[in-house]
Amino acid sequence: MSIIAVSGGKGGTGKSVVAINLALLLAKRRKLVLADLDAEAPNDHILLGAELKGEEPVNIMLPFIDYSRCIKCGVCAQVCDTGAIILSPQKLPFLIPRLCSGCMSCLLACPAKAITEGKRTIGYIYETPINLDGAEFTLITAMLREGEEHVPPVVLAAKKRALSIKGDIHLVDTSAGSSNTVSSAIYGSKLILAVTEPTPLGLHDLQMILDIADEFGVEAWVIMNKAGIGPEHKHEEEVRRRGSRIVARIPYSKELVDSYVRGEPIVVSRPESEISKTFMKLSELVEGVV
Repeated sequence: MSIIAVSGGKGGTGKSVVAINLALLLAKRRKLVLADLDAEAPNDHILLGAELKGEEPVNIMLPFIDYSRCIKCGVCAQVCDTGAIILSPQKLPFLIPRLCSGCMSCLLACPAKAITEGKRTIGYIYETPINLDGAEFTLITAMLREGEEHVPPVVLAAKKRALSIKGDIHLVDTSAGSSNTVSSAIYGSKLILAVTEPTPLGLHDLQMILDIADEFGVEAWVIMNKAGIGPEHKHEEEVRRRGSRIVARIPYSKELVDSYVRGEPIVVSRPESEISKTFMKLSELVEGVV
């Protein structure tokens, strides 16, 4: 089993487009699982034209306070690092559920055993079978419940589910940015495909993804999406400095935008296009390292 992470720093870079087209090509030759871990805005299923199936809730611990046993010591509020427990003027603790991360510190720290363990649903995992253009694989989708703030538990639960499914390749589509959520998704990967674009912000976020790769000691390949919309020399300099390489250039293209809008991957709708051939070459490179 090899974990390949597709990440891209800023939103809108095109990492999901890369992930779903790559998944379709690799799944024709290898047993593959695709995990969409962009829990705040998962869209791989939309790009694949699929309806999510197999909903399962992601629950975290929710503390319940037994005021008949509470000794008003304030320890629960002291150990709560999210500010979810506040004290009244009478030293009684009150919980703000949406701020609670479910870490259980209050439960473990309470000397009076006045806190009991409940649960709260903060998101969902979906397990969707994909059968498209001769490719069959499982799509695992992480989705944060609307209004919730704690993303990592949903991402970690979805990643665990994806890795529990046997496969030669586990392709992970991370969220945007370089937060601990992205790091959690990338951790354990054999290879990172860093999707960027030839813009100043694209370069900035590429540097952050390469920093994560360096920190984890994982090889990173760079994919230049929207090639041609701006100069690339600074990206090339940065990639050389890091000892990495640009393995694919995907031009800004109307046919790619059209496939995005229709929810039909370009390797399906236009298999003979130059972009599809680029994805094919990329899939062969990836297959060579798993």
